[in-house]
Amino acid sequence: MTDEATIARERIERLQSLAREAVKAGNEDRARSYVRRARRVAERHRLRLPRSFERSTCDACDTYLLHGHNARSRTQSGHVVITCDCGSQSRYPYD
Repeated sequence: MTDEATIARERIERLQSLAREAVKAGNEDRARSYVRRARRVAERHRLRLPRSFERSTCDACDTYLLHGHNARSRTQSGHVVITCDCGSQSRYPYD
């Protein structure tokens, strides 16, 4: 992995932690901008977003999902359904 890709991964991780802190503080617009910026960095460097980041963001509205705050999670047979406040749903198998 090149130095640029390593720096990009570190930046994505930092943006994820900033988005999590912003949602906890009640500043969802700032968290949304952090999510958009992290996705942009990943696109520019042709990197995949970490699984934890993909599963904690809404693809429809770019919100960082914090369970119990702006997201609802339910378990069904063999998978988890996460519903954002915007109404978008994501389904993931148990890990």
